[in-house]
Amino acid sequence: MTLWIWGTAAILYLAFVAWYFNWSGALSEDEIDAYITAFHNSKGTENTDTEIFRKFLQDDDGDEFVMQNLVKFHDDNIPHPTTGKPTNPRKILDGYFGPFTAALFKRAGHPVVVSQKVGGYIDSWETSADPGWDLSSLMRYRSRRDLVELVVNPSFEDIHVFKNAAIQQTASFPTQTVISFFLSPKFFVPLLLLFFASLAQNVVGLFR
Repeated sequence: MTLWIWGTAAILYLAFVAWYFNWSGALSEDEIDAYITAFHNSKGTENTDTEIFRKFLQDDDGDEFVMQNLVKFHDDNIPHPTTGKPTNPRKILDGYFGPFTAALFKRAGHPVVVSQKVGGYIDSWETSADPGWDLSSLMRYRSRRDLVELVVNPSFEDIHVFKNAAIQQTASFPTQTVISFFLSPKFFVPLLLLFFASLAQNVVGLFR
């Protein structure tokens, strides 16, 4: 029975590792060229600088990264893109964020932190005026390949209208974590598996 418990935990961990980490390596030049061609033919990419995006793909190290997103919503209700009914911009964004997050999760991506702004710039110099950011989010991507596959995915073309309608101003840039006190799934998943396997072993031992 003990062997079955720990064997199941090991299989679950291996499945997690196969899903959560990038095993395809960095992007090749041929892949980048193909993705950039698809990028040019995709809707919703008109606000992305092609050369900056290409450079980011060319600098691929095969590792995970975190996208920093700053968002300013429209101040008042706006016409819903499909119904025309005045709607809160945050509700409209759900039409994009829900499907996108689901697709991101399939590729082992997930929100790290989503936070709402509660004040203006406390410390700033030599920077443009605060446009009135409403939201800041950090989204984990397994690899740059996963990002570009989402960008050129044609299934998102029809829902980009919700993002464009809801957001008045936004800025996004990729980062890599240097210091973090948040426990990443790469650490807490094996800890949880160890905990539950140990608990199961102890419970089984009580009935022997």
